[in-house]
Amino acid sequence: QNTKSIKAILPMQQHDCSPLSDFIEYPEAEMLSRSQDFYDLVKRRHSIRSFSDRAVDKQVIENCLKAAGTAPSGANHQPWHFVAISSSDVKKQIREQAEHHERGFYEGRAGEEWLAALKDLGTDANKPYLEHAPWLIAIFSQKKGGITAAEAEEDKKTNYYVHESVGIATGILITALHNAGLATLTHTPKPMSFLNKVCQRGDNERAYMLLIAGYPANDATVPAHAQVKKSLTEIVTFL
Repeated sequence: QNTKSIKAILPMQQHDCSPLSDFIEYPEAEMLSRSQDFYDLVKRRHSIRSFSDRAVDKQVIENCLKAAGTAPSGANHQPWHFVAISSSDVKKQIREQAEHHERGFYEGRAGEEWLAALKDLGTDANKPYLEHAPWLIAIFSQKKGGITAAEAEEDKKTNYYVHESVGIATGILITALHNAGLATLTHTPKPMSFLNKVCQRGDNERAYMLLIAGYPANDATVPAHAQVKKSLTEIVTFL
C-alpha cells in the first residue's frame, strides 16, 4: 500500500481547541447600523503632520498595542514587535537619523516620478513631529521566532506570511489609536535600518514602519489631495 492510501485511512490529527464562545451575532438591522457607524468613524481618520506635545496616557497606548496583538498571523506566530517611545532623547535620535536619510531621498534618490506623486501632500525632509508628538511606535517584523517565549528567544522557528501579518496588525493599531481619539501618521524613512540600533533590536528583526501618535496641533491640516478617496465601484467587484 502506498503512502497516499495509508494517509487516506488514518484519522485526522487531533489538536487542542475550545468552542467559540465570545462571538456576538447582531440582528440584521443592527448589523447595518454598526457597519455604517464604523465607516463614519474610520472616514474621520486622517494622516496629519502637525502634532501637539500634549501627553497621552501610557495605558491608552498599551490598550491599542494589545488590540494590535490580536491580529491574525501566519501559523499564529505573531511575527511583530512594537517599541513604544516617549523618551525625548530617543525621539531626538530618531528625528536626526530620519531627516538625514530623508534629505537624500528628497534630493534625488526618490526619482522625479515619486517626488511628483508626493508634491500635493506637501511633504519634505523636515520631520519636527518626530519630536513633538508624545508617542512614536516603531514596528518591527520578525523573520524567525515561533509562538512560545522559548522559541522566540532561540529565533529558530520560521515565521510565515510575515509582511502580511505585520501589515494587518499595523492596520488594527492605527484604527485602535483613532478609535481612542488620537491622530496618527505612518512614516517609512528610507532606509529604516537605523531604527534597529536606536531601538536596540536584533538582526532577526526588520523595521517595518514608524507610527506617530498623539493629539493634533491647533494648526493641523489635511491636504486636499489626501481627502480624495476612490469610490466603492472603483475598489470593489461583487461576483
